Amino acid sequence: MPGPALPPSSTTAPGARSATAAGGPGRAAVRPGLVLATACLCQLIVTLDASIVNIALPAMGHSLGFADSALPWVVNAYALAFGGLLLLGGRVADLAGHRRALLAGLAVFGVASVLGGLAQTPAQLIGARAGQGVASALLAPISLTLIMVTYTEGAARARALGIWSMVTAAGSALGVLLGGVLTDLLDWRWVFFVNIPLVALAALAAVRSVAAARPKREGRLDLVGAVLGTGAMSTLVYGLMETDRHPWTSARTFATLGAAVLVGIAFLAWEARFAAAPIVRLGVLRSRTAWVASLIVTLIGAAMLAGFYFCSLHLQNVLHYGPLAAGAAFLPFCAGVMAGSMAAGRLGARFGGRATLTGGLLLAGLGMLWFGGLGVDSGYLTAFVGPSVVTSTGVGICMVANTAMGTSGVAPHEAGLVSGLLNAGRQCGGSIGLAVLASLATAATRDATGAGRGALEALAAGYDRAFVITAVLLAVAALIAVLFVPAPPRKPAVRA
Repeated sequence: MPGPALPPSSTTAPGARSATAAGGPGRAAVRPGLVLATACLCQLIVTLDASIVNIALPAMGHSLGFADSALPWVVNAYALAFGGLLLLGGRVADLAGHRRALLAGLAVFGVASVLGGLAQTPAQLIGARAGQGVASALLAPISLTLIMVTYTEGAARARALGIWSMVTAAGSALGVLLGGVLTDLLDWRWVFFVNIPLVALAALAAVRSVAAARPKREGRLDLVGAVLGTGAMSTLVYGLMETDRHPWTSARTFATLGAAVLVGIAFLAWEARFAAAPIVRLGVLRSRTAWVASLIVTLIGAAMLAGFYFCSLHLQNVLHYGPLAAGAAFLPFCAGVMAGSMAAGRLGARFGGRATLTGGLLLAGLGMLWFGGLGVDSGYLTAFVGPSVVTSTGVGICMVANTAMGTSGVAPHEAGLVSGLLNAGRQCGGSIGLAVLASLATAATRDATGAGRGALEALAAGYDRAFVITAVLLAVAALIAVLFVPAPPRKPAVRA
């Protein structure tokens, strides 16, 4: 016979929800630390995979005989599936149950990783990357949802979000580092095989920590909304990715982005007026914290992705770093993200969410502006480490503060929806920002070349323009935070 049940205070960490609040009976409610580890593992898998293949692209192209025009689709196939399906992934998690959706996403990701590592043709590799993107669109919203339904609002959730945000921001930098190590020391196929032990560990942790109960609120999937929402997101991401081959002013770009806008309008109209069980309940955006957080995370996503991209290009194309050295150069960035993420909770408790978010955005913008001074003679220690630490510390602070604000006051049955919105904002912001900034950097490089500057100086001038504009985007995000983030409630005066 089972022994007497332990009181909640002896099994549940402070700030963790009860079994009912966490979604039903199961071990998730009494092992919040393991739930957090599961969420962070899933997020690490997603963010690591988004960047780990970048440095391995030349080796993949040489090994499998990629045409120059086809090689970018190793990245694009992942981004297209991931960005297009994020909102759908968040809703599926709400309807199917967190453990069921999580294990399904991990299974698809593991199979796709094996197929990618064994690929013998370009089509097989691109298909495997698309499969990883589909799985990531399911895993990314669930990882944040698990924290929202396990930890109540307050210091415990802030600490959990700090760790999750640290993994989110540091995973991309670690992906660059690990991609260089694996490609240089082993083979490009290991950038896929390295996922297998991570997936197995995450699946084991999920089985032991995430409640198996189905959600209490029954519902059905809004198929029309799913098709329209996925179509709008996919068309937008595709149109942005193609701007490297078709100018912004071309008829093709206008047609693609125009189609994305029209499908997006149809999606909003369907969700607002016709859907019986909308995939996105638009009423959630009436909450100021939800739409402000989504807007700010879009700008943060643009800054983060563009920052990684142009820093990597400067190191390799201007300073002539090899893949391994370029990856290792991002270690200070990882350290800064960790420091900022862990400090965000304490800063928020002392100064309030609005001041913490604004300060983190301004600090990250200052670091990007500092990057804008990089030149052909800039040394790593004197000109790269400083802005890396400043930028990454600010990113860590504002990521935690913004996520905490955006997830506050969310009902458990809509946690997946809000998680999907925040992840979609970051993904779309990265795609839009990178496409726009790449075009502007190319134009600056062309202008510098026309003015008689050398090839390396012209490249550095293009990258510098991108860094400065990224700093402006972060400053705009800080202004939005000042104007629209709710001020903390005033403490009542204590009478003598």
